[in-house]
Amino acid sequence: MDTDLIFSINTGSAEPIYRQLVEQLRRRVASGQLVAGQEIPSVREVAQALAVNPMTVSKAFGLMEAEGLVERRRGLPMVVAAQHQKAMRTRGRVELLRPALEKAAAEARQLELPPEQVLSLFKALLEDKGETR
Repeated sequence: MDTDLIFSINTGSAEPIYRQLVEQLRRRVASGQLVAGQEIPSVREVAQALAVNPMTVSKAFGLMEAEGLVERRRGLPMVVAAQHQKAMRTRGRVELLRPALEKAAAEARQLELPPEQVLSLFKALLEDKGETR
């Protein structure tokens, strides 16, 4: 399984690595990129691919299981939990994005950036252009 397609970490983020992993899986399940029964990489595979402590990954996986995102199977890889048959409705996915946007909006206000410039930057980032750096 290609771990890089499922998880990545931002080492410069204030958000702990285990939280980053949980949030990424939550978003991928919500969007339908990962569906019920789909295997996820093992703790060892993720830890090696991301060069992080296996205990950090194990903590993330434990939280994912407690939240009902994944299911453990004795002797087999973890899988996305059965209740995640399809993508979450758009409104639910928007609500997952809201905290990040609220934080970005607060930071833009603190920096006293014009809304037009912030929206232009956001649009460029969405389109993966990165042209306003």
